[in-house]
Amino acid sequence: MAVVSLTEGTKGGGPVSSFFRSTIIATPLMTMLTMDRNNGSNNVNPGEHYRHFSESSLLDTSTEGAELVPMWPWFLFLAGAMCCLVFSSVSHLLACHSNHLSRFFWRLDYAGISIMIVCSYYAPVYYSFYCHPLSSLLYLTSITILGVLAIITLLTPALSSPHFRVFRVSLFLGMGFTGLIPAVHAAALFLDHPQVLVALGYEILMGILYAIGVWFYVSRVPERWKPGFFDLAGHSHQIFHVFVVGGALTHSAAIMVILHWRQGMPTCF
Repeated sequence: MAVVSLTEGTKGGGPVSSFFRSTIIATPLMTMLTMDRNNGSNNVNPGEHYRHFSESSLLDTSTEGAELVPMWPWFLFLAGAMCCLVFSSVSHLLACHSNHLSRFFWRLDYAGISIMIVCSYYAPVYYSFYCHPLSSLLYLTSITILGVLAIITLLTPALSSPHFRVFRVSLFLGMGFTGLIPAVHAAALFLDHPQVLVALGYEILMGILYAIGVWFYVSRVPERWKPGFFDLAGHSHQIFHVFVVGGALTHSAAIMVILHWRQGMPTCF
């Protein structure tokens, strides 16, 4: 995603941008607009809505009149996601070397998860509260402090043992569900903006995917039902990673929606 974001340029003419424009942004907004019966939209051809969103300059950051919104929160999320996945890959590859390195790499894996959670907050909070700097500062400072404390806690050797498996999962879930506060705040501020509601829907889907993945991670299904049969493929940890990647992709879709909504908003002052 990072390479494509850098190589497609600001016009949004690449395949990923076309996908987000026609599917991620256009289709949900078209559905919401065609369901709006109170503003007379039932007399408008749904195809016109679709063409409006799929062929417009929603993904054109150079659109005349649109505010130049910083892109660093988006790239920070990509960096955090890649950091988490790289740490996880290295840990799974090298943790079998020895007991000493195994403990080190699993702690590194947990730190990568915390980094991804913290970095995931920045883009939606920054863009949602772009014109409310005090709220943005409060939420971003809070999650950063929580993330630092979580990393320090998880790097403690005693807490990397299997006995604290549920504690580690609870810590990650706690960090994740603190996002409900800024999400509800943003929904209350921009209730009449369909793009914000679409992004919120993607965030809810992301939470569901992460929660399902965590359930597989904690319950150790299906290998607990047939020990040894899923050692190579199909065990709970692999399923967990599939849902993590799905959650990250869903979150990136939410960020794209909220980013291009913010780009089309009037300036704050």
